[in-house]
Amino acid sequence: MKGEIGLIGLGVMGQNLALNIARKNHIVSVFNRTAARTEEFVKERVKDEKIIPCYDLKTFADSLEKPRKIILMIKAGNPVDEMINSLLPYLEPGDLLIDSGNSHYLDTSRRIRTLREKGILYLGMGISGGEYGALHGPSLMPGGDYEGYKMVEGILLEIAAKTEDGACCTYVGKDSAGHFVKMVHNGIEYAFMQAIAETYDFMRKVLSMSSEEIGDIFGEWNKGELASFLIEITAKILRFKDEETGKPIVEMILDKAEQKGTGKWTAQSALELGVPTPSLNLAVVARTISYFKELRTRLSQRYPQTPPNHPIDKSPTLENLRKSLLFSIFMSFSQGLWLISTASEAYDYGINLSEILRIWKGGCIIRARLLNFLREIINENPANFYLLDSDKSVAFLSDKIDAIKSITKLAKEFNIPTPVLNSSLDYFLSITQEELPANLIQAQRDFFGAHTFERKDKEGTFHIEWEKF
Repeated sequence: MKGEIGLIGLGVMGQNLALNIARKNHIVSVFNRTAARTEEFVKERVKDEKIIPCYDLKTFADSLEKPRKIILMIKAGNPVDEMINSLLPYLEPGDLLIDSGNSHYLDTSRRIRTLREKGILYLGMGISGGEYGALHGPSLMPGGDYEGYKMVEGILLEIAAKTEDGACCTYVGKDSAGHFVKMVHNGIEYAFMQAIAETYDFMRKVLSMSSEEIGDIFGEWNKGELASFLIEITAKILRFKDEETGKPIVEMILDKAEQKGTGKWTAQSALELGVPTPSLNLAVVARTISYFKELRTRLSQRYPQTPPNHPIDKSPTLENLRKSLLFSIFMSFSQGLWLISTASEAYDYGINLSEILRIWKGGCIIRARLLNFLREIINENPANFYLLDSDKSVAFLSDKIDAIKSITKLAKEFNIPTPVLNSSLDYFLSITQEELPANLIQAQRDFFGAHTFERKDKEGTFHIEWEKF
């Protein structure tokens, strides 16, 4: 019996993906650097699935059908390079490696070039959906050698999540397109989560609502336009009770958020490519600030903040919150899709944004009902990658602008930071303004650095001798 496909890395995600593939009637060879992990997996989780456990790389490589197809489910960075180097003596031209971790897209580009010289095919494949998705159907974002994709297309389509629009997997594009799209997916995810957290913070501090009450509101919202995986789990989290104290568990969790790199990489790539992604960037900043818990606690005592003591009409405020959250999520997708489109052109990825939105509809963390609407906008005009230049967008956003203005104003009155809600509004106001104060900035730059400027009334670049020396 030979393995149709191999998988290296038996963390929970790797185990679940291996089981997912095997349960679609494929023979899977598995290997983990720590043999005990492989033994434990086979003993405790493998039932009738056709899984071949291997305890050294040569045996693993020999157990696979040729050309070999190998998925790497290991930590991004040096571990991927080390594993590739360890595997190379056992590989042959025409074999395929699939890196399914959250590798940096530039690392993926480098590996594709290096392995191409040896005749090894390579895919960088983003996977979203967490442990549950890996087992029951994730969103898959493979990019790289198209020949390699065709070798595993059948298996990937089988194991991916399914929606009415098909399997949540597509060939994303050339080179490192798959990992770039997954990176931006995570950047959007950061902003989506932060906007939800800010909305929760507003409800508890301005409207004095309990965690259970807020959970009920999110549960109701999940039945409408805001229906999404993140809204759904937020409702469940807020209603979940701590066994030890009987209190909502969310109230017992320390307010220090972590970030593993993809959000930061999204912000960095946006700055490098010159794409405005303020909401995505500030979601990373918000997590960074949350990390300084002791400093925040100390400074909160130095700068005591007393909220206003006037009543807030709850019902209309909740409706404004719902609309402002929708507005913010729309703007996060606007920024993320703009970044993907710009990268696709800059790096010749050949990405189809409508297909990206389609495969995000199921399995992945940012799946949401709103994606259907965003696809309609993109399908009408693919050049409208920022989503705003559409009659549909105007109609959708017009009744939400005043809502988010009201919420951000109230948040300031109550001393509540709302970086993503604020940046969503400021992004919108900036990108829809005919006149911005950049004329003054250009004058300043020319004054101290002779950087020159353009004029409104004639062609060319100009410099003024602002002061006589």
